[in-house]
Amino acid sequence: MKRWSKLQKELYLIIDPKIDFQIHCAVYPMRSDRATSFCPRYWITIGKEIIFDYPKDFVDKDGHVSHHHAHIPQIADYPYYCDISFISNLIREYIDTPVSDILTRRFEDDYWGLTDIFRAADKRIGQRRLEILRDSIKNQAAQKILELRVNKQKTS
Repeated sequence: MKRWSKLQKELYLIIDPKIDFQIHCAVYPMRSDRATSFCPRYWITIGKEIIFDYPKDFVDKDGHVSHHHAHIPQIADYPYYCDISFISNLIREYIDTPVSDILTRRFEDDYWGLTDIFRAADKRIGQRRLEILRDSIKNQAAQKILELRVNKQKTS
């Protein structure tokens, strides 16, 4: 896996610069008498508002943000069993997906609703397809981005 800063930079290349989207990653050591494990924190901001914060926030099937992770099989024992690269791998997969497949591809390992957030912020998706996304995406964080993008395009 590439360094976080390189992955972050690649993601920023496809994100609409008008919406002040930022994604961050930090890894915190959790030390105990038995071992040290490393727990990641990923968070996304639009302006100064945090719209996604892992490991705290997870998007359920109805698009609502929930504050638990038990429904994710790979990390049900989080933070004691975790893989720092889960979300980074998903970001890489999204970036590598051909533009023609972005709206239709099902990202099997997206347990967090992140690909809807990326789709909403992706500058390669034009006005007509943004309207389609607005009607099909339930993710509240993605809806905030879509609203911002649609309003910015109307005023441009």
